Amino acid sequence: MSFAIIETGGKQYKVSASKILEIEKLDAEVGKTIQFKNVLLLNDNKNVEIGDPNINGAIVEAKLLDNVKDRTVLVFHKRRRKHSRKKNGHRQRHSKIQITKILSKNGKIISEAKNIETKPKKIVKKIETKTVSKDTKKISKKVSKK
Repeated sequence: MSFAIIETGGKQYKVSASKILEIEKLDAEVGKTIQFKNVLLLNDNKNVEIGDPNINGAIVEAKLLDNVKDRTVLVFHKRRRKHSRKKNGHRQRHSKIQITKILSKNGKIISEAKNIETKPKKIVKKIETKTVSKDTKKISKKVSKK
């Protein structure tokens, strides 16, 4: 199985074709193709190429699926015997990407994703409520979407 190691956002990731991962937030629109030129290692089934520190000309292409926020991390400061407390929350922003192609330094495709996942659609539930008025004994239906 072929893979590559790329660096983005100060972190290194082992990626292969059609893999979905969350990285530090990128300034790009959803659905756009992103190229990572900071490739540290390339591995196909036969060869391993190690960069010094990067492999010149090697590119990893990905599609930006969504920009999301991580779960809330609470930061709580307390100074004992001082009646001082401070509570703060933080939600880190991430970009969810899917790797589409891994290209070697001479432009040869090492691996390519077969099917690219699109953003999942929201499921809409219909809720039916019945109300009965006391005066007229009339039943009315109300359909609301949630």
